[in-house]
Amino acid sequence: MKISIEKCVQSLKEHDNILILTHAHPDGDTLGAGFALCRALLKLGKKARVICADEIPSKFDGVFESFEMPEFEEDYVVAVDVGTPNLLGDLCDKYGSRVDLCIDHHKSNTEYAKELLLDDAAAACETIFEIIKMLGVEIDKAIADCLFTGITTDTGCFRYASTTARTFAIAAELVSLGADNGTINRVMFETKTKQYAAIERLALEGMQFFCDDRVCIITITQEMYNKTGAQEQDTEAIAPLTRQIEGVEVGLTIKEKPNGECKCSIRTFESVDASVLAASFGGGGHKQASACRFECSVEEAKARLVAKCEELLK
Repeated sequence: MKISIEKCVQSLKEHDNILILTHAHPDGDTLGAGFALCRALLKLGKKARVICADEIPSKFDGVFESFEMPEFEEDYVVAVDVGTPNLLGDLCDKYGSRVDLCIDHHKSNTEYAKELLLDDAAAACETIFEIIKMLGVEIDKAIADCLFTGITTDTGCFRYASTTARTFAIAAELVSLGADNGTINRVMFETKTKQYAAIERLALEGMQFFCDDRVCIITITQEMYNKTGAQEQDTEAIAPLTRQIEGVEVGLTIKEKPNGECKCSIRTFESVDASVLAASFGGGGHKQASACRFECSVEEAKARLVAKCEELLK
């Protein structure tokens, strides 16, 4: 059931022992939203903690300073920035049908939670910002850093068309509240590991074009991970590269999993709705940035994606 932000705040006030779920392969928005909300709830004297199915990328170490999250038996489960249960990864079996409240900004949300606050925002952290203010919690530097991280990463450092006047206004307020925007943007967008540089080179060397060069595909294989020492969490910055090539309308980055299956990150321009392409394979996301998973080989996934792109680009 869809609810208002007022009802969302009321629900959070009425419950304790709150478990906050972030999506697998965590990005800045799900982590920023999860940790900001957790810090706010702890300030209210509630018990709260954040969990994720996957390891948190090291680039977030300096942003989310360690803090004590209490152990408890959860009474209330909240998912942030999670459009479908399967995005919970290995946590899906345990919590996929137990989410009491979902706070999200993906129009493709499948409404799997008992209550859904779906906000038309550039980032889930915009919504969390409003929630924290309505909870009456003072936004300190730690919370501001979390929220700014989510907003800047989900908007491509404010470059994506999803960025609105509201986005800029909230970001400006977060900076005034202490968010270290310079450091956050440098770490998120300008700092690369040697392993990333190596796997990016291999990925670009294997770039392929389809549909009269309107579709660009980058493939990242387990062999490439082994050769460079990179991990999947190191490759987040590769997906946007496909959309930077002149004439490309659909950019696909296919990452092979250890079990031979794969995941695809989709980046598009206005001519193709990325969420529609992702939904064709059980995924979802935004109009210009979405993702989906395949229980098949990279080559089979590639063939299926190209066929669907040919249909969408007619």
